[in-house]
Amino acid sequence: MGEKVFILSLGCAKNQVDSENLAGMMVSEGFEIVDTPDLADIALVNTCAFIEPAVRESIEVALQLEELKNSRKVKKIGILGCLLNRYGDDLKKEFPTVDIWARAEEWEKVLTYLGKNEICFDSRARGFIPETVKWSRYLKIVEGCNNRCSYCTIPKIRGPLRSRPIGEIIEEAQLLVSQGAKELCLVGQDIAAYGIEGDGKPHLTELLKILDKELPPDTWVRLLYLHPVHIDEKTMDHIASCKKVLRYLDIPIQHVDDEILSSMNRKVTEQDLKRIFSYAREIDPEFALRTTIMVGFPGEDDIKFQKVLHFLDEMEIDRVGAFLYSPEDGTEAANLKRQVPEKVKRNRYDTLMELQAFVSLRRQERFLNRSLKVLIEETDSYGGYALGRSFREAPEVDGLIVIRNADNLAPGSFAEVKVISASEHDMEAEVIFDEGQSD
Repeated sequence: MGEKVFILSLGCAKNQVDSENLAGMMVSEGFEIVDTPDLADIALVNTCAFIEPAVRESIEVALQLEELKNSRKVKKIGILGCLLNRYGDDLKKEFPTVDIWARAEEWEKVLTYLGKNEICFDSRARGFIPETVKWSRYLKIVEGCNNRCSYCTIPKIRGPLRSRPIGEIIEEAQLLVSQGAKELCLVGQDIAAYGIEGDGKPHLTELLKILDKELPPDTWVRLLYLHPVHIDEKTMDHIASCKKVLRYLDIPIQHVDDEILSSMNRKVTEQDLKRIFSYAREIDPEFALRTTIMVGFPGEDDIKFQKVLHFLDEMEIDRVGAFLYSPEDGTEAANLKRQVPEKVKRNRYDTLMELQAFVSLRRQERFLNRSLKVLIEETDSYGGYALGRSFREAPEVDGLIVIRNADNLAPGSFAEVKVISASEHDMEAEVIFDEGQSD
């Protein structure tokens, strides 16, 4: 076996896919992927640079890698991905001891730095990194973004939207299933825009139809990051008709006030958002709806903020990821007037999360004394319990279901459970039926 490599993946699920692609490529070239830098000859970090806190985290990790090299705990270190995409060669001046540099999507350069030539990189060659969970895998279907939101750096970092060919996606999906995947989470900056570069129309429903047909019966397909500008009633009807596509929609709205949405360049209105979410509830009142809210965008006053609270309550949004607006260098929003004071942002954030706790609990309690199919994430042989997720919980970002009498359950298996209690984030349940039981 060749040199040992540790890969740390920061940021979003899309970055994790990239890191797994890199791992697969490195293994095919004779390297061994290890779980900790203590075991490694080479330590790499795939960075995130979406917002300032992510930039700071990436820089802190890069400094830690330099310390590892200086103390001779590793031989070589590398900084990869979005941080280099955003800051370019200026970054290299700040980290003179780094051996390996590669922008996102330029993973062949990693191997070139390590003396490997004539590399044939297959984007479907997915390997495993410490974060990888075999039974739940991310499947990236688009790269980049065309939406040009005024606060966002992604188009500058990752470029315009590029959709992967359907055949290539299906092939990778089947590969992941063969590796043990029970759940495939489709990711991209805006998966709702899949295929729009061809004829100006999204083709997500076409892709979902083929996945629904080609994947094994007991496979979950979960949709993450759907920009509302590309979601309509027809799209949701199709999602609801697919047997393997979960009734879970992650639609980041960021705000609901028309003036704020226009300033954000979101290309939707409050009425559009109400129509989309109301229709989802009409199709199925138990649709799991998740969104993202940006608190304190320039120009947001108390009245505009109250509109957000009213929307979350009225539409009964199951899950909300909220964050404080921060001006990012190189974005239009950074130059806007009427910036909101940090203290006001924080108070509004606290108010929003307090309200959302009540809304989420209300949604959770709908499932008391009812059965749910769950994918087991973790088991405790001593305590006799397990942790799992239903269609309502996406990996890493939503809550978990704590399952009693779970002695016979194994990670990566399915089980039918009965919900016996609920909080705003998590549930408690007991096993009704598991995969290991006979009829």
